[in-house]
Amino acid sequence: MSYEFLPPLNFLGLPEEHSDREHSRVLVLPVPYELTTSYGQGTRNGPRALLVASQQVELYDREFKGEPALSYGVHTLPFLAPNYRDPETAHAEIAAAVAAHAGEALLCVIGGEHSISGSVAKGLQQVFGEFVTVQLDAHADLRDEYEGTPYSHASAMRRVIDNGGGPVLQLGIRSLSVDEAEFIATQPDKVETFFAEDIHAGKHLERLAEFVRGRQVFLTIDIDCLDASLMPATGTPEPDGMTWNEVLESVRLVAANAGKVIAFDVMELAPIAGMQAPDYLAAKLTYKVMNILLADSSKQENS
Repeated sequence: MSYEFLPPLNFLGLPEEHSDREHSRVLVLPVPYELTTSYGQGTRNGPRALLVASQQVELYDREFKGEPALSYGVHTLPFLAPNYRDPETAHAEIAAAVAAHAGEALLCVIGGEHSISGSVAKGLQQVFGEFVTVQLDAHADLRDEYEGTPYSHASAMRRVIDNGGGPVLQLGIRSLSVDEAEFIATQPDKVETFFAEDIHAGKHLERLAEFVRGRQVFLTIDIDCLDASLMPATGTPEPDGMTWNEVLESVRLVAANAGKVIAFDVMELAPIAGMQAPDYLAAKLTYKVMNILLADSSKQENS
């Protein structure tokens, strides 16, 4: 009797000739880590849901008049399994995994709660040295610690700054604490913030281009940067968020002006049973970001 196995759970469901590691210019690292979420749960299921949904995304991209993934190739790494008994050890493992894979291709990390990004920054710093961070998010994530731990999702950007990823330019923020507001006001050399109303008015565009110009950039996307009507499947959805086009406009500006985008992540997808649209949106966004960042092949290959 003959039988078949299902294909491996790789991003976009690409065949081997377009997803083998040797020839792929993108590496996807799934990190299903969730320990400090403080409202809605489920971000540990985000990476799998995003990968499953990605296999329904059309490879053809009208903006680029082709199927870009078949040109650059995407290799999906095995799911990382951080230590849940000790957050410090878990985050050290995440940083080590990032350092091991960064540099050989564009690294895309999919989570998982946003605290992961602090350790992504630590791993990137070991490989690339100095870089800056562009954050798309509903929340400032600048608490030094939250609910007794410095490894909280609410402390993600403080850890990014501490781990060599500063300064940070924040886009789309619409929820923060009094301590975070004070940090933004008193530490302009470490963080600069454009709130949701600034994004809707286009006030960030010139500054974003200036901020990344000629620099190494880490792009971190918390999926709740999008308006809750578009992205309800996240632990702490907020109203009045960024639109699909506002997010892509920002990514295009980063790609056009940065010296090099060294990595990006997509965090905080918390799938809702029976609701495929948010998972699909997260998957299509991830693919679209890859296409935009790799559109200028000569820039990526020669940087």
